[in-house]
Amino acid sequence: MDARTQPACHLGFLRWRQAPLPVPSSAEVSAVSQLLDRADRRLFHALTPARLAWLHSPRTLVLGFLAIHVVFLLALLPAILTGNVLGDLPLYRTWAENGLVHHLWPGIDVLWVYPIGALVPIVFAAIGGPLLYQLLWFLMTMALNAIAVTTLTDRGRDARGYRAAWLWLLLSFVLSPVGLLRLEGLTAPLVITGLVLLSRRPIVAAALLTAATWIKVWPAAVMLAVVTVSSRRTVVAVTGAAMSGGVALMVWASGGIRFLTGFVTMQSDRALQLEAPVTTPWVWLAVSGRPDTAIYQNYAIATREVAGPGTAIVAELMTPLMFLVLAAVLTLMLVGLRRRSDPSRLLLLGALSLVGAFIVFNKVGSPQYMLWLVPIVVVGAATAWRQWRAPVYLMLAISVLTTLIFPVFYLPLVDGDPFAVLLLTARNVLLVVMLGWSILALARLVRSTPRTLGSATRSGARTVPVGRD
Repeated sequence: MDARTQPACHLGFLRWRQAPLPVPSSAEVSAVSQLLDRADRRLFHALTPARLAWLHSPRTLVLGFLAIHVVFLLALLPAILTGNVLGDLPLYRTWAENGLVHHLWPGIDVLWVYPIGALVPIVFAAIGGPLLYQLLWFLMTMALNAIAVTTLTDRGRDARGYRAAWLWLLLSFVLSPVGLLRLEGLTAPLVITGLVLLSRRPIVAAALLTAATWIKVWPAAVMLAVVTVSSRRTVVAVTGAAMSGGVALMVWASGGIRFLTGFVTMQSDRALQLEAPVTTPWVWLAVSGRPDTAIYQNYAIATREVAGPGTAIVAELMTPLMFLVLAAVLTLMLVGLRRRSDPSRLLLLGALSLVGAFIVFNKVGSPQYMLWLVPIVVVGAATAWRQWRAPVYLMLAISVLTTLIFPVFYLPLVDGDPFAVLLLTARNVLLVVMLGWSILALARLVRSTPRTLGSATRSGARTVPVGRD
């Protein structure tokens, strides 16, 4: 940060801390809001002006970033020194070796569970040989995290970005067992960077969001929100279409065009997975000892699933139900766009609702899915803390519970331990609460925008997308 801008940023951050909390109207007073107010007061009481100034220092943020990643490195060091890999990386390394050594490329020569863009980081981590795979994957994750933190703070110049940067580092630390060893650890910082850059660098933002979507499909929900309500939607749509066309052309030239969308059909054939929110009632039936319900290993795709009365029907219905909810959210967003609701809030709330629906109404569930929500919550916290404090606190609780479930209590969960299942149930309930909050907040935003305002400003109003100019 420039020395001339640092005192002003400190002053702005201190003013944010010292400003009194807005007094809610009588209609807004509720047990939930009072609980959030109490949490805020405790947080602000702990963060004295001196502590806030220290946290707001670029040097402190850099040291915090380095300290967290040194901890990550130390945790991974035994695997790095012995040439081993952890988490999903053994599978990634095998795919990379099959392509580089045996010329058998997933997604081109055979059907694959991931979009074809996932080959880029998977193969890149193998350029130093199989023994350096874990190290190169860690360095990729660290580099993208650094870019996300730098973008959130606008290279140290944006006071609001410090809160979001620290929140991102904290959630990354809590979710590190999956964030460091899954593709989501790469796509999450890409989505953060894309959302923040949307206003001033729409082509770059669109390229990042499109790249993230071709690595793991979940950022498509964020792209959908952007092209639905953002004033930059034309630029984003054209850039995304051009990049996707280029990807399809390269796959066609490689002879794998028939497998380009194979990741969609592979997901649609799956049964109810153990950790999916919809599966929770059958998990409890299995724990209770019901003979026709069981948790079992699906060896073909290396995952745990649940079978019981009605599970096949529910598995069939979940995808249509998910698309129905997605359509309802998009309709609400379009109504808000027509009424000229606040575009930044409309985009972020819509994105959170869409991603939340992807998780809650998905028959597949994994701990890394929590990293789908984190980028939107982090960027939301950077735009308006009070409006986003509920999902921030929810995300913190969801992240802690997720890490307790995996890897701490995962084996007891598979064995049907009641305490482990209780942790899973609490996490899944909070996911439903998060989705409910986002849809209700989106509906309130649309409803609070008068129809006359939309028609009156249609000719002169200009939407301001997420990001800072």
